[in-house]
Order: sequence, then C-alpha cells, then structure tokens
Amino acid sequence: MDAYLQGLFSHSRERIQPQAAHFVSVTQGLTRKMTKSDRIAVCIVVENLPVPLDRRVWKEACALTDAGYQVSVICPKGKGYEASRERIDGIDIYRHRSWEASGALGYLLEYSWSLLAELYLTLKVYSRTRFRVLQACNPPDTIFLIALLFRLVGVRFVFDQHDLGPELYEAKFGSRGGPIYAALRFLEARSFRLAHSCLATNDSFREIAIARGGKDPDSVFVVRNCPDLSTFDRPRPARCDKFGKAHLVAYVGFMGAQDGVELLLEAIDHLVRRLGRRDIHFLLIGDGTSLDELKAIVANRQLSDYVTFTGRVKHSQVADYLAQSDMGVSPDPKNPMNDKLTMVKILEYMAFGLPIVLFDLEEGRRIAGSAGVYASPNDPGDFAEQIAMLLDRPDLRARMGAAGRSKVETELNWGQEKKSLIRAYEAAFQDSHAR
Repeated sequence: MDAYLQGLFSHSRERIQPQAAHFVSVTQGLTRKMTKSDRIAVCIVVENLPVPLDRRVWKEACALTDAGYQVSVICPKGKGYEASRERIDGIDIYRHRSWEASGALGYLLEYSWSLLAELYLTLKVYSRTRFRVLQACNPPDTIFLIALLFRLVGVRFVFDQHDLGPELYEAKFGSRGGPIYAALRFLEARSFRLAHSCLATNDSFREIAIARGGKDPDSVFVVRNCPDLSTFDRPRPARCDKFGKAHLVAYVGFMGAQDGVELLLEAIDHLVRRLGRRDIHFLLIGDGTSLDELKAIVANRQLSDYVTFTGRVKHSQVADYLAQSDMGVSPDPKNPMNDKLTMVKILEYMAFGLPIVLFDLEEGRRIAGSAGVYASPNDPGDFAEQIAMLLDRPDLRARMGAAGRSKVETELNWGQEKKSLIRAYEAAFQDSHAR
C-alpha cells in the first residue's frame, strides 16, 4: 500500500503552493469562468443519499462546475441511481453499494463499509484528476480520515456539515452520553479541526462550529439549502386537483422515525374526528423508511379519504403539487437536533407562497418568521387547531404566503447561497496555517 500511495501521489510538493496561489487568483468572482487549463479538480464525498437525489450536494456540484471547476462526486447507490459510474452535466459521479442500517451496530457496520468504499473511490478519482479540494458531507463524521491521508499531498479539506452527529444520535436513540455519544463528539471535533473551511447549513450550525468546534469565524460559511428559483419556481398547473376537497395541505420530505409524520397523522385524525373537518385533503410527498408503517396507520384510522401518499416523485412534480396547495406543514418534533435544523421543506413552501404550520422550533421560527404559525411543541392537537385556524383565514394565509415568498426572493435563494460556497473554497486555500 505504501508503494502504491507513493506512486499515486507522484506530483511533487513543489507544485502545491503555486497551485494554491493560482486557485485564489481564479476564484475571485463567480462571473469569471476558468479556461480548460485553469480548471482545478474537486472531489465531494457524501454518504447520506445518492446524487443527484441529494439536492444540496447536487446544487453545490453544479455551482462549482458553473464556476469552472472540475467536479467529481462519490456517493452511495440508491433506487433509481444504481449506476457505478455516471456523468451528468459535466459532473462525474462514482457510486458504491450501501444499505439502510438500524441500531447502533448496524450503523457501525454501514459506516465502516462505506468508509472503505469511499477510500477506494477517492484514490481512483485522485489518480484521474489530481483533485486539490476534498469536500466531506456528513453524516457520518468519519470522512475526515480520508482527508487526513490526502493532506500528505496538500489537498485542502472542506467540511460540509449537514447534520449534528451527537444530536442526531440522541434524537434517534434517546440517549445522551455514553461511549457512542462521546465517540460522535470526538469525530465531530476531529472533522472541525482538520477542515480548512466549513460549510454550515444555517446560523445555528455556524455557531456550533465556532463554539463547539473551535473554528475561526472567518473560516465558517453559511450555505443554506435554499430553493434555486431558476429551476424550482411556481408553475401554473393546467388544472387544480384537490382530491375533491376545498383545501389541499402538503407535506414534502423524508418519512422516517424522527420526521414527525406520525404526529401529523394524529393531527389529521384530530381534525376529522374532533373538529369535524371533512373539507381538507393532505398530500404527503416523498419516501422513507417509515412509509409502510404510516400507510398502515392511515388505513387503521380510516383516514384514506383525507390522505394520499405519492411516494418518491420527480422534483418537477413536487413543484406541481405545491402550486396547487393552500398550505405546507412541517411536523418535525422539537428535540435538540430539530431545534438547530433548517427544514428544506419550509424553504420550498415559502418559495411557493404557502403559509406554514410547524412546531415551535428555534431555527424553524428563525427561518419562517411571519410566514409560519407555531404549534405547541409535539402537540398534535394544537397542530390541528392551527391548521384549522389558517384554513378559515384566507386573508391571513395570503399575507403569510406573500411574506415567505418575499423573503425567498430577496434572501433565502440559491443564487445568494452559492456565492458563499465559492468564498468558502477561496478561504480553504487562503488558510495556510498548519494543522
């Protein structure tokens, strides 16, 4: 292995500093395109979802490609994304086999296997592109181990923190403390320490990177997973299908144990049984590990006349559904993890001018602001009451929707966020102190 690495890393160290200076000179603005000879290679590693299904990673890869970088992405395979190698829009995608884990031991095995597969593929990508930047997208916080190897040849490390590993473990398993929790904190700290620059999905994550990760504030950049209004904007549907009801309420997103969809179904039951509302249909858009269980709940509670599951659909179809909806809901329960997360569904609802009902979460309130009404945390009854109140107030819905749309147009859109992404890459090369 040592001989192989020495052969693979055949470029001498004398080339690293001139290339770093060249990188800074060619990334002074998004408007300047690199020539073919200028192109600097980037490798992005993500384990959570396949690409381009992972919309955040795909938008980042496209933004870097548009700015002139040569981008390769390493990710797992998934339904509809089984090809081991694929090139889309000038981006090379390398995929490895994976599986959906459950339980602490399952996650350990999954992450260990994925790390080995990612190491193999990064070596393959490096042999072809000699990439100068490795971007790691968590969870898990183990990809820094690969970055540590490539640091030997001067590759810069960008840590893209999608989730808070310790808080995610606590939300899934209800345990704070113990050896696993301590290990997750250790891995997160190592990722921060090795990173030349960090990408935070919101201000709460940025604060954690600075306070808990010890990062220089100038090396942490907020890059929100905001809608790209050039590709995800309000279409004009040829017909409006509300499933025979007066109102259509939409949920968009993954449906797992920690996403609160079961709380939403309890709220729907409250609306139908206790409040006597027969004029609402709920459209649940997306897939997830709990989908079959959620369908069973709907059948057992005889709510099929009020709930439709679409399964996974194309991004354009999501836009069509939202364009016909009267409201968006985000039932993610309050916990240490969700309090710090920006739910992408909230931003998508705002892009379509939809008022939002959500539980009172710290980051949710920060993002939605006057576009949302906030139910008592984890109380499906109050969640139902807020839905009913909004549906009876078309004037309030219109004001809330307009406020959310205005915020997306002026602040929370991908056109703004990708500028921060490019600045993070510039900072990765400007930061030259030893780690």
